[in-house]
Amino acid sequence: MNDMPQTRGKLTADKPLCDLTWLRVGGPADWLFQPADTQDLAEFLAALDPAVPVFPMGVGSNLIVRDGGLRAVVVRLGRGFNDILVEGTRVTAGAAALDAHVARKAADAGIDLTYLRTIPGAVGGAVRMNAGCYGTYMADVFVEAQVVTRAGEIVMLTAEDLNFRYRKTDLPEGWVIIRATFEGPKAEPEALHARMSAQLARRDETQPTKDRSAGSTFRNPAGFSSTGRADDVHDLKAWKVIDNAGLRGARRGGAQISEKHSNFLINTGDATAADLEGLGEEVRKKVFQSSGIELHWEIMRVGEPAPDGQ
Repeated sequence: MNDMPQTRGKLTADKPLCDLTWLRVGGPADWLFQPADTQDLAEFLAALDPAVPVFPMGVGSNLIVRDGGLRAVVVRLGRGFNDILVEGTRVTAGAAALDAHVARKAADAGIDLTYLRTIPGAVGGAVRMNAGCYGTYMADVFVEAQVVTRAGEIVMLTAEDLNFRYRKTDLPEGWVIIRATFEGPKAEPEALHARMSAQLARRDETQPTKDRSAGSTFRNPAGFSSTGRADDVHDLKAWKVIDNAGLRGARRGGAQISEKHSNFLINTGDATAADLEGLGEEVRKKVFQSSGIELHWEIMRVGEPAPDGQ
């Protein structure tokens, strides 16, 4: 993998990824590529050996990189990919724009994308994972996305192309979302900002926002997001089945199931990726034993375990 294409962006070999994820764990990527602009990304991918895997990475908010690292080119979009443009009821945002920033900018313009305010991460990941909360999903507001394919072609994808499902899309491996357009209902900016303030207060009250976590660990078994309403049923919420199995506060090495919200996996300070993933797998096993429910990871896990003995 030494014969890498020329680029105007920044290409770094053996880049540790632990500093780039919210959980602060993970080994090195063979290469980290930070493209200068869309053309740079397209030309790089077109020239890159098709056998080399490409892994697009956002702000690492929903990710465990295993301790042995990633045998791939990790593409991380930065400045130049985080602009937010409002036209009428439509908002177009670069894939590196934070979900929270998009929600605020939309609210300023009287467009309701408030559900994005409490979703950790950036636009690219939110589209790829059909992010949602309070009963609203990316699929509900999505118009189109501009993407660079693994072969370096720049294409537009519709909702039909992506085939949105609960926490899933059909985005092909190695394709990099560079921007997306959303459309939301009109509302008074003051009301939207007030709603977001209330959502944030509720989140801080119920979730371990001060700890190192990666957001929700498992998908809700019911197959849909929390609506946040008072009459929302909790029978098939991931946190509830984890609680029922007696696992709130469970530990493994430096990893812990949060005492505050049992669908949050936290790094208490010295966790390895193996601690975190191992604790998550233990939770899945014990929940299945206690309730017959199979939990599915919402956090993406990538890369290789540490070599034996390390």
